[in-house]
Amino acid sequence: MQKYKYETHLHTSPVSKCAKADVRDSLQFYKDLGYDGVFITNHFLDGNIDIDRTLPYEDKIHFYFADYEEGVKIGKEIGIKVFCGVEMSYGGTDFLIYGLDKNWYLQNPQIMEMKKSDELNFLMQSGALVIQAHPYREAGYIDHIRLYPRKIEGVEVINANRTDFENKMAELYAENYGLLKIAGTDNHQGSRQKKLAGVSFEAPITHEQDFIKQVREGQAEIFEMQV
Repeated sequence: MQKYKYETHLHTSPVSKCAKADVRDSLQFYKDLGYDGVFITNHFLDGNIDIDRTLPYEDKIHFYFADYEEGVKIGKEIGIKVFCGVEMSYGGTDFLIYGLDKNWYLQNPQIMEMKKSDELNFLMQSGALVIQAHPYREAGYIDHIRLYPRKIEGVEVINANRTDFENKMAELYAENYGLLKIAGTDNHQGSRQKKLAGVSFEAPITHEQDFIKQVREGQAEIFEMQV
């Protein structure tokens, strides 16, 4: 049976400051690999975004969504679906947010002033699927590991750019708290990325809410692969 593959964790330049590839390079890469779609999940205003911090909130949001909006156009041109996602941050602890659109973020500037646990609650109350990304990531700039098992619905149990140990700990975290599981590449390199992870479904995803529904119903099959 055909499986429809999706990238759930992708960063693009110029929005994500740490990304090394632009939207077109990234989308063509996944198209060539036979993916049905990708979620662009750039770093939000609380993370590693390449933006003038003094700009008004509305201008920041328009800049933030520019890569996604470009991606939608390119996706239609080359034949790959592009979905909206967000990666929020707090001191090196990251969360993948699915299901809220640009208008929602424009209408809710107060999220930038919220305590992170309150913000996560608000996002979920607003209908978002909240996933803790690479929860056991270790790096010199991360002071300590933070877990939010009561403020999320799921965990990224495979991140293609993290160690096997970190991913195994993430899976144990998800299993012991009864949380949903997804996988993603955390691709910052576009076509230079060699190891991938993602989710697949038996039927194609048509929009973000379709993705959320199928993940919540346990229909997402996680995978990893080398190219």
